Amino acid sequence: MDNDDDLPDARPSETYDTLANLPEGLSPADRPKVPTTLPPPGACDSHVHVLGGAADFALSENRPENPAGGRSWKDWLQMLDMHLSTLELERVVVVQSMLHGTDNAITLETLRHLGSRARGVAMISEDADDALLTRLADAGIKAARMNLVHGGAIDWNGAKTLAPRLAAHGMHLQVLVEADHHMEQIAEDIRTLPVPIVFDHIGWPDVASGPRQAPVETLRRLLGEGRAYAKISGVYRFCDAPWDDADEIVASLVAANPERCLWGSDWPHILLDGAEMPDAGLLVDAFHRAVTDAESRQKVWVDTPAALYGF
Repeated sequence: MDNDDDLPDARPSETYDTLANLPEGLSPADRPKVPTTLPPPGACDSHVHVLGGAADFALSENRPENPAGGRSWKDWLQMLDMHLSTLELERVVVVQSMLHGTDNAITLETLRHLGSRARGVAMISEDADDALLTRLADAGIKAARMNLVHGGAIDWNGAKTLAPRLAAHGMHLQVLVEADHHMEQIAEDIRTLPVPIVFDHIGWPDVASGPRQAPVETLRRLLGEGRAYAKISGVYRFCDAPWDDADEIVASLVAANPERCLWGSDWPHILLDGAEMPDAGLLVDAFHRAVTDAESRQKVWVDTPAALYGF
């Protein structure tokens, strides 16, 4: 072939979505079980995600799965309202999901819809400028999230770079780690950062090693020193229902400093990776099984999130 015109056309014969074959996430029950013991008035779910279909808000090109099919953003909002009302939770923290990546439009619109009962956690990159941080803070965003388990927009070095600018905008840093791999590596940095650190999912420990394992003891010390917070969330990701294998660790973290612990459902439970879909009402029961005194429950449900998120 001496003439380019003779070359075959390398363009595809039809348009296609290279992510169309991603696995599709599951959907929780439309209504959770009513907990045996309800949370106290003013309680907060400190960790939920809100999703939308591709027709509602942009999906990240780096997402590991697609949202459960057949539901729009408004459908997810209705389910969230049912979730909160059934569990009698008056406040909520909406965490940007990696399914939607660093385009935080869905979280910002959700905060506008929910009003004063909601705060947000955004996903941003380390080079986020002050104009963006100001816009996010004005919209009710209280933190930026770093995910070392599934990957994300920033790594730990990026988080350290971002921390002073977060502090200047009244934000903190929320991190998802695996305790065995990350806790000891970042503990000393945490003590010097200018922002609070909130660990998702009780630091994702190896529950089989119990509450005296080194990473959990490190987390307890950080809580006791007031340098970090722990979300009592996501226990279904690393142990089986009724999740009592996590009870000792949960109880030990709350005992270390209930003013640095918050409860979160992790609804609607995306990226299960083989874990069983939980019922949020039963997750409330599991927390109450592990933490039995009313004063600690009051702090975890109401006082700590109110102080951290400015409700």
